[in-house]
This record gives sequence, structure tokens and C-alpha cells, in this order.
Amino acid sequence: MSEWKSVTLGYLATQRKGINYKSEDYGNAHSGHPFLTIKCFVKGGGYEPTGIKFYDGFSTKADHLSAGDILFSVTDLTRAGDIVGSPLRVPDFGSEKPALASMDCMRTEPVTGRCDKDFLYHRLMLADVRRQMVAYSAGSTVLHLDTKKVPTIVLRVPVKVSQQGKIAAILTSIDTAIEKTEALIEKYQQIKAGLMHDLFTRGVLPNGQLRPPRDEAPELYQETAIGWVPYGWDVSGLSVKGRKGTSFLRTGPFGSSLKGEHWVESGHPVITIGALGEGDFLDDGLLFVGEKDAARLRDFQLCAGDVVFSRVADVGRSVVVRQGQAGWIMSSNLMRIAVDDALCLPDFVQMQLGFDARVKRQIRAKVTGGGREVANSEVLGQLRFAWPDIAEQGRIVALADQASSQLRAESAKKEKLGAKKLGLMQDLLTGKVPVKVGAGGTANG
Repeated sequence: MSEWKSVTLGYLATQRKGINYKSEDYGNAHSGHPFLTIKCFVKGGGYEPTGIKFYDGFSTKADHLSAGDILFSVTDLTRAGDIVGSPLRVPDFGSEKPALASMDCMRTEPVTGRCDKDFLYHRLMLADVRRQMVAYSAGSTVLHLDTKKVPTIVLRVPVKVSQQGKIAAILTSIDTAIEKTEALIEKYQQIKAGLMHDLFTRGVLPNGQLRPPRDEAPELYQETAIGWVPYGWDVSGLSVKGRKGTSFLRTGPFGSSLKGEHWVESGHPVITIGALGEGDFLDDGLLFVGEKDAARLRDFQLCAGDVVFSRVADVGRSVVVRQGQAGWIMSSNLMRIAVDDALCLPDFVQMQLGFDARVKRQIRAKVTGGGREVANSEVLGQLRFAWPDIAEQGRIVALADQASSQLRAESAKKEKLGAKKLGLMQDLLTGKVPVKVGAGGTANG
């Protein structure tokens, strides 16, 4: 086993802070340098592309970054210190102008012969380094890392750089697999978005094919209050599709009926907005009440086939309740839509709420303001949907499910890779599991 020892970050690498800048220094993608800011950091480590800006101000050659350079955040707007000390690797922007970093970032460059760059990137993600970064930060609303103390941060590493490199190579291979999976997810999301538009505007014929577009076969379409739809489709509200014997809409219990004092560690599940995912419930967003409170809230328990709808914040996010979730309770920020499945499929309703641009436009136009978007029964009752017959609804749902299954498979793969990486980081970056480097540079686990 290679020898490990505790050293300072100042021993392993040099540090240089990013550029002080003013808002007038911002440029555009055509004229400016790619400019990494605090918004480019992911919690715990990683690069977020939506945070990139462009810089037209003064810089020196020493400020220029190369693809693969390591930055970490020295500023944090989160109260928990989730971002400060988090590292990222500078991507290849393919720009003629080299990338630059803002004053909220610090570049760290490994000393040759002491530290492998890729190893350092992964090592900075471990909790022991992050804790020291947070401990050296101060501020009431904005955390600022005391950069003078950064070189004193202590971390345990293999003495041999070749050993560091081998560990980094294993972790980087997983990063590469994750990036490829993310690219596939993005591709499938784009394919699904295009498919959903076609499904709601063209529908699916009995042979499983989409109708020809309207510009190719105008005789197949009719103009309605919400736009062009295939002939034979009905445009109406939810009330005509409501489940008999119950109100087709119901709002969750008053806030006073469900308060913090009612929550328990485990028990009867309560669905919150945080539990509404992309068509599926997220278990980590569920809360729980005891059986006594569940009985008290019996009127707000859900049935299989109900559509749970978010009426505040992200209005329109919705999930269909399945048989195994029957009896779960909805919270005060949700509504229940109960439809007659002989007239329309709950999954078709949920798909329209989530993906039909015409329905989403109606929701945005009708929700009230006052600091946040809020929908109520009146708003839901005013929405107009395009309804094919029940058989065509089934064909539409089936095609959409095929696209969703590809996304689910790749998302599950990404989740497994992420879990594998976390486990390997704890094992390899701490020396818990040794990685030997043979004479030929190959690994022997």
C-alpha cells in the first residue's frame, strides 16, 4: 500500500483569486471572455453552465484559465454554506478568448511532483476539506472565505503522484460515464418535448401513426377556442369529465388542519408540493401523520386515478395516484382532480397539465398574483382541454410512456453512477480501499 500523509493545501498547490470587476465590465458571447461566477458552482462540486457570464474588462495573462483548471468558490449566498469551497473544473468553451474567473472564485494549481490535478479536484469534494472551508468563512448574509487561511487547510493524500493519478483516473472514468448519460437525458428530453407537441396537436391514428401535419392535410383539422385540433376532438372543461358521485375538484385541508405539530417520523403519507416530481411522486418529499390525524383528514385521502395538482408556486405540476398510493393525504397547497375513467384517462389529464402548451398558457393567464401564483377551483373550472375519444387518449398515453421510459432508464442509470462515485470517493480518496500501481502503471485493486 502506498504511503499516505497529511499535508497542507499550500504544500500541494498554489492559489490565485479571480478578477475584481464591475457590472459595466460585462460583455456578450461574441466579444467577451467566458466568465465563471459563483453561480457556476454546484453544491458539493461541479459546473453549472447557466451561471456563465462574459467579461470585457481588464485582465492579464496570469488571469487566463485553461480547460481542466480547478476553481473553488470563496463566496456563498446559502446559509448552510453549501457552495463555499465547492470545486469545479473549467470546461473547454471553444472560444478564441480564454476563460476568466470572478473574484468569487479561486484557482488552485497543483505543484508539479506533489499533486495530480484530477486527484486534487476530487479530493476537494470530501467533507473534511469542505468543513475547513466553511470554518474559515464568515458573514451574516453572505459567507466570505478567508483566503489567507486556504493554504493552511490540511488534507491526507498519497505521497506518490502516480497513486493519486490512478485514483483520479477511476473517478474521472465515472464522471465521463455520467456526462454521457446526461447528454442522452438531454437528447431524450428534446425528443419527448417535440413528441408531446405533436401528440396534443395531431393525435394518434388507430394504426399507431401521427396524423399528417395540418399544412399537409388541412381537411383533418378544425379550429377551436384553444386553436386547431383534429376533427372529432371535443374542446371542453374538466367538469364534463368529472367522476360521478363526487366533486371533480377538491382543495387540500386548511393550513391549520396540518401543522408542524402533526408530523411524525413515519406513519400515514402526506403529499406535499415537494413530493410532486415529473409525473411521479418523490418519496423524500413526503411527510407523515399518525393514524388519529389520518382518520381526522379522511376527506382529503386520495383514490387511485386521482390527479394531484399543485395550486401554488409551480402551478400545474401534477401526478396520477396509483393503487399503491390510494389513501395518501394531500396537503393544503394541492388540489385533487377526480375524472371518470370511462370518459377520459387520468394519465391523459396529467399529461395535458404538464406538457400541453395550450393548457399551460391558460393556467399562466388565469393564476392570481400577490407575491406568488395561486390557482383555485374557479381557475381549474375555466380551463379548456382538447379531448379525443377514449381509445385515442390511450394511444397518446402509450406513445408518451415510451418516450418517458427512455428518460427514466437513463435517469436511473445516472443515479446509480452517482451513488457508485460517492462510494468510491469515500473508499479511494481516504485510503480505505488501496489502489496499487504496478510497474507498468496498471492498477491492482
